Amino acid sequence: MRFRAEVGSVRDARRLREIFSAHRPAMVYHAAAYKHVPLMEAHLFEAIENNVFGTRNVFGAARECGLEKLVLVSSDKAVRPSSAMGATKRLAELIAQSEAAGTRAVSVRFGNVLGSSGSVVPLFAQQIAAGGPVEVTHPEMRRFFMTIPEAVQLVLEAGVMGRGGEIFVLEMGEPVRIVDLARKMILLSGSDPEKVRIEFTGVRPGEKLTEELSAYEENTLATRHPQIRIFAGKPVAPSGFAGGLEALRAAVEEHDAESVLQCLKQLVPEYEPSGFLLERARPEKVRGVYA
Repeated sequence: MRFRAEVGSVRDARRLREIFSAHRPAMVYHAAAYKHVPLMEAHLFEAIENNVFGTRNVFGAARECGLEKLVLVSSDKAVRPSSAMGATKRLAELIAQSEAAGTRAVSVRFGNVLGSSGSVVPLFAQQIAAGGPVEVTHPEMRRFFMTIPEAVQLVLEAGVMGRGGEIFVLEMGEPVRIVDLARKMILLSGSDPEKVRIEFTGVRPGEKLTEELSAYEENTLATRHPQIRIFAGKPVAPSGFAGGLEALRAAVEEHDAESVLQCLKQLVPEYEPSGFLLERARPEKVRGVYA
């Protein structure tokens, strides 16, 4: 297989059209997103520009070049989101569903990948090597994990089996307590657990103690693969959705955080903005809207 590197941004619709037109791909895996939850709470407009409108640009370029299939790599944080990152990824899923007729688009939703960029594993290893402390946000913080080979294999298989419009949910087992992971890493490193201290730093803006994968058995349907299920949520209504996106774009261009949160809440009714965002976006009025 011939590899060709291209430089560009999903926020640049013209550049995307150039790349898609030049290479005419049959299938695209769209994984470009800002994923760091606390950073996106502090940079709401950037999160939306990249994760929502960047995704919309990708689908626009795909539609123009007659792309056969597009797979959106989503997140467990899109389930009943409490963060800007989660809400924007849920919107990306809705964009994929609204575009499914033209590109056979599907989404794949899963949790954290061990060893990937931003994973706690290399961070903990660095802190342990320095003698500690190992920083954990909360003693009850839990996350789903899978390895890089597992994630890649299941995303590829979900992409192949998708017919268009599905949100696939990957089986990730039981969530792991982050403090237990930290303790195991300290032991495996050969360090003295009595000397390498664990420090609890506090839950950061937008974070949940435990992520969800849509109440895995209750809200999903089985597929032929035992580790891949389909989310059985309500389909998006394309007519109202397109207008909602335009209202969101206008609010972002005005840098009006209050209106942005209102638009996000209308597009993703299950979204519950964090107290951090509510305080920054004219708290009295916004709280009145969402009460």
